Amino acid sequence: MITHGKNVKVFAANANRPFAEGVCRALGIPLGDCTVTTFADGEVSVTMNETVRGSDVFIIQPTCKPVNNHLMELLVMIDACRRASAGRITAVMPYFGYARQDRKAKGRDPISAKLVANMITCAGAHRVLTMDLHAAQIQGFFDIPVDNLLGNPVFVQYYRNMFEDTSDVMVVSPDVGSVARARAFAAKLHMNMAIVDKRRQRANQCEVMNIIGEVEGKTCILFDDMVDTAGSLCNAARAVIEVGGAKRVLACATHGVLSSPAVERIQESPIEELMFLNTIPLPEEARGTKIRQLDVTPLFAEAIRRTYDEVSISSLF
Repeated sequence: MITHGKNVKVFAANANRPFAEGVCRALGIPLGDCTVTTFADGEVSVTMNETVRGSDVFIIQPTCKPVNNHLMELLVMIDACRRASAGRITAVMPYFGYARQDRKAKGRDPISAKLVANMITCAGAHRVLTMDLHAAQIQGFFDIPVDNLLGNPVFVQYYRNMFEDTSDVMVVSPDVGSVARARAFAAKLHMNMAIVDKRRQRANQCEVMNIIGEVEGKTCILFDDMVDTAGSLCNAARAVIEVGGAKRVLACATHGVLSSPAVERIQESPIEELMFLNTIPLPEEARGTKIRQLDVTPLFAEAIRRTYDEVSISSLF
């Protein structure tokens, strides 16, 4: 518990207030009082209902869908706190939206991740706290400190408790782009790894080509950083069963974006259980399905506590 909590304030906009409340419970402080609404024409309206002068302010707001609305709420809240003379402002973004456009893949592409980084910095944030950026180099897009927490220790503990004997369990990367994070995950669980090699034909559609690794008769854990439409994940699950001969498929990912028709695809896939972290609220249609969430509010609370106390948080990585 923060013993000098009167100097730290935690606020939340509308993206995931239950997450912010969980963080505050772990910190032992109340959630800050603010009102975030819209004007009749849809413009964001923010009112800070308590003083933040000289305080260490943490604004919790994942930029999940509707992404643009939640991003604007965050920017306006940062500006409000800056103009109210907050001592330091940290944007706590459990999920960082616009992270998929982190480079120019073809001519005339934007680099949206850099644009959003500039907007957050210009609004007045002094630090950013996030989890499992889609591309680690996005930390370099900011001219302010960025702490990128990792979700895989939470999954590692979950699957260690699930499997006493891991001799017939394998971690599978659903595509080549996720190999590095899947390898780190497999190393922590002392498991072998396989890769699903696919060729994407167009956006949100993919064709599974090959399985790199021996998965026959194994329980496979598909591991990724986010699931959007779930096309890649479900195709990978079918591939390890139909092509590789795996006996079971589980899956986990940090961020459950779950755009339509993700939930339907997951329900119809051979995936027995899909585990997310609660960085993004679970949509109503996903409740009561094979989709579950693990709580990472204590991890964020500890990161906030250490940031406020000026203590290293590298051990949380």
